[in-house]
Formats: sequence, C-alpha cells, structure tokens
Amino acid sequence: MAQTGWTAERWTAVFIEQAEMFRKAVADADPAAEVPTRPGWTVQDLVVHLSRFLETSTAYLRTGSRHPMQPPPAQTGLTPLEYLDLQLTAAGEILTAVPGNRPVWTFSPSAPDLAWVWHRRIAHETVLRRFDAQAVVRQVVATDADLCADGIDEVLTTIVAAKVAGDVPSEVSGSAVVRPTDVPEAWLITLTAGEVPETRAAAPGEEGDASVVGDAELVYFWLWNRMNLTEMTGDRRVLDVLQVGRGH
Repeated sequence: MAQTGWTAERWTAVFIEQAEMFRKAVADADPAAEVPTRPGWTVQDLVVHLSRFLETSTAYLRTGSRHPMQPPPAQTGLTPLEYLDLQLTAAGEILTAVPGNRPVWTFSPSAPDLAWVWHRRIAHETVLRRFDAQAVVRQVVATDADLCADGIDEVLTTIVAAKVAGDVPSEVSGSAVVRPTDVPEAWLITLTAGEVPETRAAAPGEEGDASVVGDAELVYFWLWNRMNLTEMTGDRRVLDVLQVGRGH
C-alpha cells in the first residue's frame, strides 16, 4: 500500500526534481566514464538505460494497457542525450496527465493494477539513477528521509514480490524487520517459498529471523545495493532476498 501522504502528484514532483539532477550530472560527465555503482556500465549506458526504462514504463500510463506489453522498438537516429531529453519530457507530461487511480497493468503480484504504482516506480528508479550519475562526478547529494522511507516501502511491499516471482523464484522462507532510525515507519516482511511475501508494519520491539537497522537513506540505498550497511543481523539468505539491487 502507498505510504500515507504520497500521491501520484507527489511522485511526479520527485521525478521532475530527480530527472533535472540526473540530466545535469550526465551532462557534466564523460560519456565513456565508468559508473562506480554499476560495474561494467558507462555513463552512456546509464543514459540509455533510464531513457529506455522511461519509454517502456510510461507506455502503460499512456495506453492504459491491462496486460504486459512488449518493449517499444529501440530508438534510432538520436544521440543518447537527445533520446534522454525526449523521454524525460514525455514522462513529465504523461505522469502529470494520468491520475493515480487509473486501472493499468503493473509488474508485481503484490501491487494493485493502478497507475500510481508506475508513478512510484518511475520516481524511485530516477532517484536511483540520479545517485548513480552523481557518483560518477562525485557530487552525490543527500536524499530526503521521507522519500527514502517511501522507497523502502516500495521495495518491501512491491519489488521483493516481483523479484521472488521472477524467472528464478526464491525458495527462501523467513522473516525480517526493517527499522530505520530516523523515521517512524518500520516493517516486518515474511517470506514463504512459493508464495507472495507478506509485509506489514512492525510493532515496537518485534523481531524477525533477520534485522536491518540504520538511517533511512542508508537502508534505502543498501536495499538497492548502493551503500554499505553494517547493522544487519540474522538469516543471511533472507537479507539477500531483500537486497533487490544486485545487478540493477
């Protein structure tokens, strides 16, 4: 469920803010420079990836498709930055125009088939790629704790379920409590092999088979495999399932 206070309009505002920072960072970087947070990628790869992601994901908002669609054909005849600018502009227009309660296919078995799921995913994907781009130019800015808490909620309530329902389903069972230290939210996620994970608010003092504790920003970017986090205990297999950013 969407965090209290978050709406399609608020996620759209996040996208616009983060997209501007991403665009500036990649413009300042050498297109051939390696991305330290994404080994094997160059800045040009990062630009094309976000552009392609935006084109593919906003197609659901534009069409209202109730079924998964094939990705659109790759763009030709444009430089990577031209492609990026085209998709950033289009995404801003589509996100602004489409209401969050519009029925549309979404990508996770634990998410409702409503447009706000895409508003949220596009916002947080852009946060992540902004972080990647700023890491190249060594100008990473802090991410608001409330935004990070919403990102943690997205991972635990939506992304983990999509991951374990993927081509190689997880056989891990167990539970974890994720408890950021600087926001009021805390989560208990329960994994059962072959089933959609269950996530709910964790009670004060509640424990699981694994525990993740730290500032919301650290927890958020640890889940996406971008920051190190030392305050982890318990079942390593459960923690590995939660860390959805490996290879992403």
